[in-house]
Amino acid sequence: MGSIKLKIHPLFWLFGVYYALTGKIMMFVISTTVALLHELGHSFSANRLGYRLNSVTLMPYGAVVSGEESGLKAKDEIRIAFAGPLTNLAIGVVFVAAWWLFPETYAFTDSAAFSSFSIAAVNLLPAFPLDGGRVLLAALSCKMNRSRALKICKGISIAFAAALAALFVISLFHTPNLSVLFFAAFVAFGALNKRGENVYVRLFSGVNAASLKRGMTYKKQALSADADIKKLVNLLDCDAINEVVLYKDGKEYKTLSQEEIAEICQNHSIYEKLSDVV
Repeated sequence: MGSIKLKIHPLFWLFGVYYALTGKIMMFVISTTVALLHELGHSFSANRLGYRLNSVTLMPYGAVVSGEESGLKAKDEIRIAFAGPLTNLAIGVVFVAAWWLFPETYAFTDSAAFSSFSIAAVNLLPAFPLDGGRVLLAALSCKMNRSRALKICKGISIAFAAALAALFVISLFHTPNLSVLFFAAFVAFGALNKRGENVYVRLFSGVNAASLKRGMTYKKQALSADADIKKLVNLLDCDAINEVVLYKDGKEYKTLSQEEIAEICQNHSIYEKLSDVV
């Protein structure tokens, strides 16, 4: 399966310095933890759909999450995008409940709940690369060419970043709000970035030699040949040697070895039927 690489963007360090200078380092630690849990929500959802995050770039308001564009259906892209904010909302509710049940924890749970709800709300905004922007991109891609939809989303995001920058300038005449400036920079960077920072890759690969040295579990499971590859991936245990027996019309159809499973996962769309590729 491989591990997820954690990268840290320069904007994140600047955000940390800002919090340190303003005496809010604990809030920065809480926000960082919440942001990581947000990305784990994306990762778990992608895993369930047959993909995983290759890397996570930690930024002040989350990571720039982009999907593998070849064969990724809009509904799955939307599910992956919503997974992050929903994770934050669930965490926020847990902290509110903890404060309600144990009032003495208010000083901690209040900040954690506020951070969770804030990151969820911010990421639902329809600006790329926020999760709301990803949902907008997927929805537009159903109606038009993907490249055109991406240009529209990035145009909206640049306009959004410009509006945030204008708000920061206005704040200079009252109380300077550096958080708005950081947010504007984050959205602008995501809109102008041309690299695939966090690309979803195929989840399953062959046997890892190092794992074999430690010893691996052998798992044998059964599945209908009419199921799609996504269902096959959901069955697999990446820490084991897998064997899947396919059945068709109630009878044993074919047994897939670990090597055959890896070949199918790496060379075919997760939406293809197993009976069409074996």
